[in-house]
Amino acid sequence: MTHRERFVNTIHGKPTDRPPLYVSMVPQLAKRLSDHLGVPYEQPISSWLGSRISFNDLLTGLGVDAIGVAACFPDDNQPVLREDGITINEWGIGTKPHGLYDDFAIHPLANAQTVEDIENYPFPEVDAPGRFRFAQETIAKYGKDFGIIGDLECAIYEMAWYMVGLEKFLMDMMMEEPYVDVLLDKITDISMKTGLRLIECGVDMIWAGDDFGSQNGLIMSPEMFDRFFAPRIDKMFKAFRKANPDIKIAWHTCGSVIPIIPKFIDLGLDFLNPLQPLAKDMNAEYISEHFDGKINFFGAVCVQDLLPNGTPDTIKSEVKRIASLLGKDSSYIIAPAHNIQDDTSVENVLALFEAVKEL
Repeated sequence: MTHRERFVNTIHGKPTDRPPLYVSMVPQLAKRLSDHLGVPYEQPISSWLGSRISFNDLLTGLGVDAIGVAACFPDDNQPVLREDGITINEWGIGTKPHGLYDDFAIHPLANAQTVEDIENYPFPEVDAPGRFRFAQETIAKYGKDFGIIGDLECAIYEMAWYMVGLEKFLMDMMMEEPYVDVLLDKITDISMKTGLRLIECGVDMIWAGDDFGSQNGLIMSPEMFDRFFAPRIDKMFKAFRKANPDIKIAWHTCGSVIPIIPKFIDLGLDFLNPLQPLAKDMNAEYISEHFDGKINFFGAVCVQDLLPNGTPDTIKSEVKRIASLLGKDSSYIIAPAHNIQDDTSVENVLALFEAVKEL
C-alpha cells in the first residue's frame, strides 16, 4: 500500500495495512536530524504555520504518509525585521525572539474599542500574489504519492487574541464588546476563504484549529464557545463541504477540551487533534472509552514527556499501545501531539518512525 493510499483510505474509513503517520518538528530539530542523516537542511517555509509545512524532503524520506501545506506570506508583504529586533508580519502582529521561541511584542488592535476600529484596519488579502504558490508546488511534487493536509490553525480565536492581546480579548468577549463579533467575523471570513483556496489547490483534508484548552480544562466556558465560536466553525465547515463534499476536516485544539468534544461531534468534525495526552482526561484510554466510534483521532503521541524523555523501546511500545486504542473502532492518524521539540533526541525521533513501520 502506498503512503497516499494509506492516508486517503484512513480518512475515508476504508481498510489500511496500518494507521498513517504525519509528523512536524521545530527547525532546530530538523537541522540536527538532517545533519545526522547526511541530507541537506531545508529552510523553513515563510508562513504562520512554518513548522507544520516545512522539511518535506526530510519527512517523506523518513516515511511519513502525509504532509502539510498552508497559505504563506505573500511576495510583497514578507515579515519585516525592525532595528529593535521585533518582526512585523502582514497582520501587523509583532514578535521578538526569546530563546528558542518568539514572544508577542505588538498586538496591533490592543486599543480596539469600537466597530470602526475593526472596519478601518488593513487586514491581509487572501489572494495576494504568492500566497498559494507553495501549496500548489508542493501538491504537484508530492500529491501523487502522499496525502496532503491543508493547515488552517489559528483559524478564529487565536488570531483574534494575537491581534488584541489574550487578557483583553477574553475580557472583551465576556463583556460582549461590539467590536468582538465584527473582528471574529472578519477573521472567520479570511480563514474560510483561505481554506476554500486550499481545497481548490487539491488538499485531501482541511486541518483548522484554535487552542480552547489549558493543561487542566477549558480556557473559556462551554457557553462562551457556543456563543462566539460554534456558529462560525459551523459556517466554515459547511462552506468547505459545499466546495468539496468529499473533503475531510480535522480540528486542532490543545489542552483539556472534554466538554466541547461533543459539540465538535455535533458540528460534524471528522478528526479531533492533537489529543494532548498529559492534559486532563485527554489520554488515549479516556478518549477511546468515551468517544471511540463517534469521531476519528489524529495525534496523541506525547511531546511533553514520552518523546523527549522516553527510551526508543518505550516510545515503540507506547506508539503501538496508542494505535491499538485509538484505531480500534475509529480511523486514526498517528502524529505527535504538537511539533516535536528540540529537547527530543534524534534516536527518539527515529524510534517513532520505526514504531509505525513495525505496525
